Amino acid sequence: QLQLVESGGGLVPPGGSLTLTCVTSGLPFDYYVATWFRQTPGKEREGVACIASISDGTFYTESVRGRFTISRDAKDTIYLQMNSLKPEDTAVYYCALGPGALGPGPSALTSISEYDHWGQGTQVTVSS
Repeated sequence: QLQLVESGGGLVPPGGSLTLTCVTSGLPFDYYVATWFRQTPGKEREGVACIASISDGTFYTESVRGRFTISRDAKDTIYLQMNSLKPEDTAVYYCALGPGALGPGPSALTSISEYDHWGQGTQVTVSS
């Protein structure tokens, strides 16, 4: 059974850095897109970064471009390196896997209904 487990969230001051990790297990397919989403209370879940397994191509939402980096390793662990964090980055961050045909690109960040596999989320708080 496919499982996704996120870790690495926490409290960090503005300008600081965090690395989120999403460990996958029971992965039944090789062709997928992995996406980090985030959500704050009262708002819709927002896709921030995605990576395609077939090419390691990536795509970012504009608000994090140049500050966040998504990557993955040979064990299909997905990472999100977050630098120059801002208070508006505060959210619960979720890792999700979807069909490889989605990305990398804008569709991978917006087609939330296409994702069947989600982690439990990890809280990131950016505050002084």
